Amino acid sequence: MPSIKTLFDKIWDGHVVTQEPDSPAVLYIDLHLVHEVTSPQAFSGLRERRLKLRRPDKTFATIDHIVPTDPRAFPIADPQAAEQVKQIEANSRDFGLALFGLDDARRGIVHVIGPELGLTRPGMTIVCGDSHTATHGAFGALAFGVGTSEVEHVLATQCLLQSRPKTCQVRIDGVLSRGVTGKDIILALIAKIGIGGGTGQVIEYTGSAIRALAMEARMTVCNMTIEAGARAGMIAPDDTTFEYLAGREFSPQGAAWDAAVARWKTLPSDESAIFDKTVSLDVGALEPMITFGTNPGMGIPITGHVPNPQTISDTSQRNALTKALGYMDLQPGQPLLGHKVDVVFIGSCTNGRLSDLELAASVLKNRKVAPQTRVLVVPGSQAVKRQAEQEGLHEIFRAAGAEWREPGCSMCIAMNGDVLAPGQYSVSTSNRNFELCGLVVRMVYESIKNSNRARRRATK
Repeated sequence: MPSIKTLFDKIWDGHVVTQEPDSPAVLYIDLHLVHEVTSPQAFSGLRERRLKLRRPDKTFATIDHIVPTDPRAFPIADPQAAEQVKQIEANSRDFGLALFGLDDARRGIVHVIGPELGLTRPGMTIVCGDSHTATHGAFGALAFGVGTSEVEHVLATQCLLQSRPKTCQVRIDGVLSRGVTGKDIILALIAKIGIGGGTGQVIEYTGSAIRALAMEARMTVCNMTIEAGARAGMIAPDDTTFEYLAGREFSPQGAAWDAAVARWKTLPSDESAIFDKTVSLDVGALEPMITFGTNPGMGIPITGHVPNPQTISDTSQRNALTKALGYMDLQPGQPLLGHKVDVVFIGSCTNGRLSDLELAASVLKNRKVAPQTRVLVVPGSQAVKRQAEQEGLHEIFRAAGAEWREPGCSMCIAMNGDVLAPGQYSVSTSNRNFELCGLVVRMVYESIKNSNRARRRATK
């Protein structure tokens, strides 16, 4: 009699190459997505060890994090950004992997183009040197972010050493009210379980509210799973998944498509499958959510008021909230509605897809952006930009006084010229609201310079 398994179990068990007792498993990786920020050191490591790319056909690169989104910023003037572009172009050429470069009509944010090109498919294991790789789990894939040393390991072997995580079922039921989206679902969940509520787990989202979501909303939910501390988020594939993938550039075609769909239909968790943990959330009365502090768990309904730290019994949580309110210059009991906003950012791998832009355009149509407020609208890919322009969305944004930008990560990473000035307030459709530190950018640039030196030594 076949064993009863979860969606995660089926994918994990089908990708274990070998498993030594009391050791991590060697896990085969179906798809490796690469971008310009976390890959330079990995490729330098391959050169130093005289290694080739194990599976170029399963490795795809794009340029998204540091690319400017201001149409006037090309060619790239920033020396750090220009160097990163040269580096990934050289690495892609030298190691023979496909690169969606600056002039490629398919270029965009890595977690936007993977699904829209049909590279992301059910049953896959997918990794990328980016924490929001969890996005791809919306298709019934096991997808997670990896560090630079792991990027190098996958490039060289197409495998990873991984310890088996625990599983958590998050059951979400109820009918969403008008104006409430997948983003509100995941913000409500993180507010409930906290930024460490998913630590050490892979979350599978189930329930009627999840099944009712379109693919792009499912991607938003899985994208922010990492903000709850989880390793990955997953949603079992269904007809919504198959309809989204049908006919895309890298999707199977013809008889291969029929065979793939038949295989994908066996992936959902078995009816009696057991999870290590279960969480339930009824979203029938959910309101639009907003975060107010310095981590994604500090979320409240948009009509709510800033909480009072003195009402929190846990000392560490009380201190964290007190510090966050000081950083944000907010007072307990203060409403967020009516608060001054300096910059609005609409975009990122969380909410930079066509449906997100359509929703934003419906709000801005026949309205004007307030004086002294900037609104940056940044499509998640070249394809999203083309589709939005075909629908005339860019004209709506421009007529309202918003800036229509080129695709890229933009203000989410702030390594591309899209930054806030000190003291400014921003509302953003992105995925996290941590205190930013220029040290991160400097560390990345130093790693690139070191990678360049290593490359020059290896090629002399």
